[in-house]
Order: sequence, then structure tokens, then C-alpha cells
Amino acid sequence: MKKHNGMRPQDVVILLKKTTKSGRNLLNKDIASSLKISASEVSEALERCRIAKLVDRNKQKVNIMALEEFLIYGLKYVFPVQPDSVVRGVSTAFSASPIKEEISQGKEKYVWPYNKGTERGQGIEPLYKSVPEIVNSDTELYELLVIVDTLRIGKIREIEIATAELKKRFQEYGR
Repeated sequence: MKKHNGMRPQDVVILLKKTTKSGRNLLNKDIASSLKISASEVSEALERCRIAKLVDRNKQKVNIMALEEFLIYGLKYVFPVQPDSVVRGVSTAFSASPIKEEISQGKEKYVWPYNKGTERGQGIEPLYKSVPEIVNSDTELYELLVIVDTLRIGKIREIEIATAELKKRFQEYGR
């Protein structure tokens, strides 16, 4: 029996991709290509997720209730965020849609550092290094990652908004 050596950040990105309309029926090699992750890493990530009961035995269907619980209650402890200096990048957390429309923003703005980005703000490390590059071509995944980053860094009000958004999107995936 294979041992589970803990979740990795890319596991979350892969699971989120599998919950999108475009990612539900993708083969591992297609997920790898769309996320700029190696196919072997996708396979290893799905095996870790199977052991953690975040996907079914065939590694095809996401256990949406377990993923939701992990994201809302555990993610910020497993993959904490520490804002860094002001950099150029891609907006995230409550600085991007769909969260930014729900709150009045102060001066705080968060971005994933990315030299081709168009926004400036405090840098926060994305869950996986390719995230700032891939979100331009996948709006649904981008919004899920924004929600997840809000869960990681937000205060109570932002987390409540992100939780409601996450539940709404996961409802579309099916329980």
C-alpha cells in the first residue's frame, strides 16, 4: 500500500481544475498540459488525493464535499500565505473577481508575482508556480483560485463571501 506523505499545493490546483466544466472529463495528460505540470506529477497528485479520499477510487470524480471541507477549514493551515513586498502580477484573493465585487476594497491589493502581470500589489505565492501564467486561458479555474486565496488570506467577512461563492460553484459540480 502506498504511503500518503501529505498534500502538496499542486494537488489543490489539479482538483480545482477537475471541478471546472472544461476539466471534468480531461485525461491526466490534458490536465498536465493545461496546468503546465508534468503528467507524472498529475498522476502522483491524484494518487495522494485518492488516499486522502478527495477523489474516488478511479481518480476521476472529485469528492466535492470533502474538498469543500478541506478548502474552507484546512487550507489556510496547510498552505498559509504571507504577503510580500509590492510587485507586478496577476490580481488574486479579494482583489479579483468574483470576490472584489462583493467588498469595498481598501488600499490592500494582492497579486501573484508575474512579470507579465498588469496589476501592482502585495505579492502572495500562488499554490503552484504556473498559476499566474495559466489563468489567462481559464476563467473558471482563475475564479476558483481567487476564492481559494481569499480563504487562505481573508478576514471573517471575506472568508464568508468566498465560502458562499465556493459552495455555489461546487453545487454546479454536483455532490
